[in-house]
Amino acid sequence: MQFLADTLGISRVRLPAEPPRPDPPPGHHVVYLLDASTALETQLLTGWVHRTDGPHADVLHVESSRIRRRRHTDPRLASQVRDDPEAWFVPLRVVWMPAERQGERTVSWVDLLKLGDPRDPRWFRDYLILNLFPDRVRIVVGEGASGESLVAAHAGDHRPLDQFVTRRAWLALDRAERAERGDRYKIPRFLAEDILGDPTFQGRAVELGGRRGLSPRRALARARYYLSEIAATHSPFLIDLIANLIHWVIRRGYGAIHYDTRSIREIAQLGRDHPLVFLPSHKSNFDRLSLQFILWKNDLPPNHTAGGINMNFFPVGPLVRRTGVFFIRRTFKGNDLYKFVLTSYIDYLVERRFPLEWYMEGGRSRTGKLRPPRYGLLSWVVEAFSRQRADDVYLIPVSIAYDHIHEVGAYVAEATGGTKEKESFGWAWKFYRGLRRRYGDIHIRFAEPVSVAQSIGSGDQIDVQKLAFEVMYRISMATPVTPTSLVATVLLAARGAARDLPSIAGDCRSLVRYIDERKLPTTVPALPSTEEDVEATLGLMADHKLVTRLQVGNRLVYWMDPEQMMRSSYYANTVVHYFVPRGIAEVALGARDLDSFWNDVWALRDLLKFEFYFAAREEFEKALTDELDADVPDWRERIGTGRPIRLSPSVVDFALLPFLEAYQVVADQLMATDGTPDQKPLLAACLDRGTLYRLERRILCDESVSQALYEGAVLLARNRDLWEDGEGVAERREAFAREVERLRLAACASELAVGPVRLRT
Repeated sequence: MQFLADTLGISRVRLPAEPPRPDPPPGHHVVYLLDASTALETQLLTGWVHRTDGPHADVLHVESSRIRRRRHTDPRLASQVRDDPEAWFVPLRVVWMPAERQGERTVSWVDLLKLGDPRDPRWFRDYLILNLFPDRVRIVVGEGASGESLVAAHAGDHRPLDQFVTRRAWLALDRAERAERGDRYKIPRFLAEDILGDPTFQGRAVELGGRRGLSPRRALARARYYLSEIAATHSPFLIDLIANLIHWVIRRGYGAIHYDTRSIREIAQLGRDHPLVFLPSHKSNFDRLSLQFILWKNDLPPNHTAGGINMNFFPVGPLVRRTGVFFIRRTFKGNDLYKFVLTSYIDYLVERRFPLEWYMEGGRSRTGKLRPPRYGLLSWVVEAFSRQRADDVYLIPVSIAYDHIHEVGAYVAEATGGTKEKESFGWAWKFYRGLRRRYGDIHIRFAEPVSVAQSIGSGDQIDVQKLAFEVMYRISMATPVTPTSLVATVLLAARGAARDLPSIAGDCRSLVRYIDERKLPTTVPALPSTEEDVEATLGLMADHKLVTRLQVGNRLVYWMDPEQMMRSSYYANTVVHYFVPRGIAEVALGARDLDSFWNDVWALRDLLKFEFYFAAREEFEKALTDELDADVPDWRERIGTGRPIRLSPSVVDFALLPFLEAYQVVADQLMATDGTPDQKPLLAACLDRGTLYRLERRILCDESVSQALYEGAVLLARNRDLWEDGEGVAERREAFAREVERLRLAACASELAVGPVRLRT
């Protein structure tokens, strides 16, 4: 290799773009630290040093930062750093760039046919690239440091001085390299070494392992195993490959991903100074893919995304782990050592400002609306902040919406008592093959970030819960109304009646006016309100088995069977929260006086607190009052007079009634249950009772017969101390059932007052 380098005159090669000579502080002389993996890289770096600083410049080698062909650290390094405080140590590295494709220098799947990663060329590829494509070769100069400052910074570090300096050189070069490659390759290079090598970590791991009867050696080995099971292992090569694969897969099923580039730029700027936590809604398996792609596309660092250990199956698990997914066991109760390793991992990422991502809902929504939040990971991030791992942490609420969702059929099956299909390679392949039809577009919206420092007090669980609910509320208010959700809402309001195109379009216009007046977020282009646009949306819905087209004589009508209602309710539920406050007002307007009106408002709001994320009480009251004042200025005077108060459009039947009917089923089942129920058998009994009620027409909505809705009612029952057996529980269950029945009947009365055309103006 050396002979070849001399023959080719590598040491004399000038690259198209070379960095300027570093400028040390006055009184300091430069010592170059060469991070070279091959003889060719050594020649290139040495040649640049000689051209820049003369043939007698001080040069030391540090261990190669790339695993391949490691070179040992120069034995003189530690002594020179210690004994020469006036030396200014400047690291150097050769950077190999991929070929430019469509204006970007990223790895393509074509590179797999060229013996691997072009950013780490093997064999003779480096010579070929240098001679054929010299514009793809860079020399980067890392930020320098004096020997005195390095010795001072090393004080208290557990590593030898030469290793410490080498690591500092690598990190400085990584920052310089990202200036050439982009921030999308900002990844932790020494995570395991930093965590496992920390004496404090070792001491705590030994202590916790000892409680489980483990020797110190076995405790540390167990901690190392847990960390390897958990931690993501980013690979820049795979980050690029998977990003290109994601783009191809998404384009197979979807047309485009819509997002605001200004929001992306603001988030990128915020992430330069603070750790970020991305908290998206969870509707589909495409959530992670679509968000990952647009962050990569806009040169943001890859997120460290929490995933369940169930997703760690071959070959998906090893691939996604290298793109930033870290895996968490579903349960680790009683395993304090595992929890300690996991929290240490979170602490490390927060302290070094690596962005995190997880789903607050835990799993994908089976109903379309947001699920109740889980607090575990958020609690650990708040604890990391409380331990001063960062001066602040910013939570980024993200809404991800779809025109159509691939998994809706499976969700309906689960909601009606079916079992969730276990993730496997066969499951992943079936998911991919299901993308042969078109599903429209994907819409990603970033809500206003939430500052942890400004949002918490003591950092206790109550603070964490308030923080979680604020994030979920912002996600809900950023979710756009899509054409499918709009038309599905109108059709569900028909309650099984067939509708023709003009009547559907008329109701769509009524809702669009309401949406525009309230300045609710919508997709681009505008929502369908003309007959032509509505017909196009109905055509796509028919293709996805959400509605049936029937030709009756010379009239074309649209109709939903019960299964289609369940499917369509998923899309309507993604935006139903925008109409719930109005639905609450509609029900309460039937009260006998103003005090009873507000009592019913707060009763309904409390009843639905596990279904929807409401604004704070004062904000909620003001918004509701303003809306009623705009629609019916004399509503206060008319309450209790016997003169019906009708809102237009009316929303109670699709915004409230399915949930009140589901709660009625659960309340009745609880009242008929002795003792403390088992949740799974109770939910099965509720499905049977709900089906019977629907057949008997005691409830009106097919979509209310849903296990997912019953689970929300169960959460409320537990919250109201209606679950565990005890003194007075039977009486409390009966009172709860009567309360739900009263509010449900009030909702039915409000619906009947509007008439058969629910959304007419």
